[in-house]
Amino acid sequence: MADERDRESAADRAIGSRARYEPTSRRPIASLFRRTGDGPARWLAQRGVSADAISWLSLLVAALSAVCYWQAGRAPLLLLIAPLLAYLRLYFNMLDGMVALEAGTASRRGEIINELPDRGADLLIFVGIAHSGLCEPLLAYWAAIAALLCAYVRTLAQAVGVSRQFDGVMSKPLRMVVLHLGSWILLAMYFFSEPEWTARRRVMDLTLAIILIGCAQTIWVRLRRSLRVLSGRESGDEHHGKGGTD
Repeated sequence: MADERDRESAADRAIGSRARYEPTSRRPIASLFRRTGDGPARWLAQRGVSADAISWLSLLVAALSAVCYWQAGRAPLLLLIAPLLAYLRLYFNMLDGMVALEAGTASRRGEIINELPDRGADLLIFVGIAHSGLCEPLLAYWAAIAALLCAYVRTLAQAVGVSRQFDGVMSKPLRMVVLHLGSWILLAMYFFSEPEWTARRRVMDLTLAIILIGCAQTIWVRLRRSLRVLSGRESGDEHHGKGGTD
């Protein structure tokens, strides 16, 4: 009987630890923006809406943004809508984690489900731009690769025991802000000036170039800080090991 009670107690503790799971590090989000999600997160959690479903919904919204960019060369007004959909994607990406924490369903599995649609969303949006005729396609593809590398370096840091790195000038929200500004400047050029088509292309090319340069800085900063932390730990371990043999 005692062994059975011990097993039951261990199972209860395991269940409790899963219920209390919280991500080891979360993206810093402006408190004002985060507060806009408090009410919707509670409402969705109370109605049993899955955080995973919101994660996949963000991918669907990103796909709609990509379609808008893809067709914007034929219908310029889509440049008004595409960035707004990209922002909605960001909102859903914030909301899924808030719903998981509110409902007590946060888990390591949930962290993976949160990341996968987000990476797919980056790819979709930049691929849509690449095939829009509004830019040099290779620039858009390089921007997609750079965005993936920013996220990869961030999660790689966590994988080797360093907290996730969110530093750098071109985080995911900032990429969408730059893209938004470039899109609306291009839209204004359609309606308020008559530049050559090549001049219009240069606007989006410049936008993508800014994203690329910013991503390169972000990757460098995140790698440098992660390596600095790891080097400090290794030096400390080496010093501790020498101290133990004296």
